[in-house]
Amino acid sequence: MGKYIIRRLLTAIPTILVISFVIFAILELSPSDPTGQLPLTIPPETREKIREALGANDPFLVKYTKWVVQFFYTEPLNVFESATGITLPGSEDRTRIISWQTRGPVVDIIVERLPQTIWVVGSAYVLGVLIAVPIGVFSAYKQYSWFDQVGTFLMMIGFSVPTFFTGLLFIIIFSVNLKWFPSIYDTTLVVKDIETLQLQLKQIFMPVTVLTLFYTAQISRYTRASTLDNLGQDYIRTARSKGLSERVVITRHAVRNSLIPVVTLIALGIPGIFAGAIITEQIFRVNGIGQYLIIAIQGGDLPTVQTITFIFAVLVVFFNIVADVLYGVLDPRVVYN
Repeated sequence: MGKYIIRRLLTAIPTILVISFVIFAILELSPSDPTGQLPLTIPPETREKIREALGANDPFLVKYTKWVVQFFYTEPLNVFESATGITLPGSEDRTRIISWQTRGPVVDIIVERLPQTIWVVGSAYVLGVLIAVPIGVFSAYKQYSWFDQVGTFLMMIGFSVPTFFTGLLFIIIFSVNLKWFPSIYDTTLVVKDIETLQLQLKQIFMPVTVLTLFYTAQISRYTRASTLDNLGQDYIRTARSKGLSERVVITRHAVRNSLIPVVTLIALGIPGIFAGAIITEQIFRVNGIGQYLIIAIQGGDLPTVQTITFIFAVLVVFFNIVADVLYGVLDPRVVYN
């Protein structure tokens, strides 16, 4: 197992480098200008100096090399210094990835917004998994029952209806008409007592509920299909013929094997937590990574878009490896040579 993990991590390095090159090259083809959002009264020579200072006029390979060094060397050192308080030699000479819009370090802004994204999207994803797996298993076990038919109908609606429609519907019903919950997420709210905790729970209810419904619908459909497939297998009939209780047959045999394909779906969905729910964050004005990415795209902020997109790609590669490792935990037949 250990050798397999090391081998997968080593093979992931060239994959990540190729992905970084592709992302950087595609975004470089876009007609973005770091001075595009500046007032038209600024003279052309001043705009040119700004482009030179930000490195926008450098050749492609020079810009890509600088970005790779900054992402893999400079930014990790700065994160280490911020986390530990230790100042390493040469810290003042290190150049960082600078946003064209804010003129500040991109990674610092990502770290600042990340807690909001994890709090909203992460909570919704965890709730979605905890609700979806039991519903999917029970629907498969009680196939064609009223629970299965109602659950399947609701899950199809939850999976088919986009989150921007559900979010707007929640705002109209619970915020505009009933006035139960705020329609805008206040990122400046600090939980200090019971009152502020209640305010936090109120403002997080609608975005978390919208995302939970979507995640639950998506994961439960796969769980139900996988469980149905395993309930008809010979090993389930063999377990029942041995006199094992139905609870043991379902929990120890059917569910364990049914979760193998579901693990891939869950693991590959985790990077989405860090990338943020772009549409939902926009609707409820959650000051997270997804909203930051939209603002960067609209403003033509290439360094920000490149960095966020690449972080998401790295997380996808990493959690692919995690999913492969979990296969061996769930299925003893999987052997890593």
